[in-house]
Amino acid sequence: MPIELIVPSPGESITQVQLAKWLVQDGEFVERDQEVVEIDSDKASFPLAAPEAGNIKITVAEGDNIAVGAIIAVITPAEGIKSPPPAPKPAAAPVEKPIIREERPKQPASPLAKRIMEEKKLDTREVSATFPGKKITRKEIASFLNKKNTTVAPSGATGSREEVRKKLSTLRLKLAERLVAVKNETAMLTTFNEINMQQVIAIKERLNETFKERYGVGIGFMSFFTKAVTIALNEFPQVNSMIDGEELVTPQYADVGIAVSAPKGLVVPVIRNAEMMSIPELEVKIKELAVKARDNKLTIDEMKGGTFTITNGGVFGSLMSTPILNPPQSAILGMHKIIERPIVVNGAVVIAPMMYVALSYDHRVIDGRESVSFLLKIKELIEDPVKMLTGGMDPVKLLLDL
Repeated sequence: MPIELIVPSPGESITQVQLAKWLVQDGEFVERDQEVVEIDSDKASFPLAAPEAGNIKITVAEGDNIAVGAIIAVITPAEGIKSPPPAPKPAAAPVEKPIIREERPKQPASPLAKRIMEEKKLDTREVSATFPGKKITRKEIASFLNKKNTTVAPSGATGSREEVRKKLSTLRLKLAERLVAVKNETAMLTTFNEINMQQVIAIKERLNETFKERYGVGIGFMSFFTKAVTIALNEFPQVNSMIDGEELVTPQYADVGIAVSAPKGLVVPVIRNAEMMSIPELEVKIKELAVKARDNKLTIDEMKGGTFTITNGGVFGSLMSTPILNPPQSAILGMHKIIERPIVVNGAVVIAPMMYVALSYDHRVIDGRESVSFLLKIKELIEDPVKMLTGGMDPVKLLLDL
């Protein structure tokens, strides 16, 4: 009996989704639990798997907008089909001497890299040849595309005048709608500061290998900033507040969203009750969510809510930017690239690894004094990370009971 493949509801208030990409061909035989299609909603992308093995009949084309509950394919189950037994290995022919063949190992590529190469229709052999002996990651693909786009055409050659038109995904359309709404519906301002990253870098250089052996993940800067944010939010709860109609809601917890660049756009998975977590716990959770985001495995629940967001443009080389609010939140912290430059310390000019940080905030909720003080608290905690052990208080004063 044919089985219908129906689009499930990805979350409350979502009534329509977009069929992003079929992972199989019409009429193809699919296995049970095999992922066959990717669906885009206005909050996330998610795959659908075949409920049974059989031949699939596709009824909806890629790019079509469809209602939740709609039938997008029909699977005709294959009854009594068994996998063929493995072919017997042929007997080895007797040889007097072993034959030695020089064989080049297959060049590995990350799952994300494979997906990008498939989407951009890149020749994997050409990409591999550009980076002999190296594992192909998103970084290598970006470099390959940059070289390809900047190749100088021979003298007299005519440049391409082609255009590529592609329907915007539901996720991208919703993101555009929300960003415009933020600019129109909030009184957004940004305050800036700079942080000397020397102490955190020293900790990373001294303890990274030991940390990795114990927790299975290296020390990153995001976990330090997340911990600092939770302490600062406790001291300045207005920054953790948001407007709901005619009420101001101030959560007594810190659900911190971490902005991550995923293959289909920016997503913000949320760390629940981040104020209760240690830096190792935060680091493990951040890594887990980042991997899920890049593999399009995040669930709607993992992106719901959030009281504050952190974004790091520094991973792409940004020196300074103005992050945009993630509604209905009232503030977002922007991290940037670390640059060694001269600063004055105790009357002397020294070279230090400095990072500009930015706090964008809704002036309807947060006053200038609170925003500046909040950012100064972040600076204080990152420049003296030992204070994070004491909830932001001076450890010497605690020792002396002052």
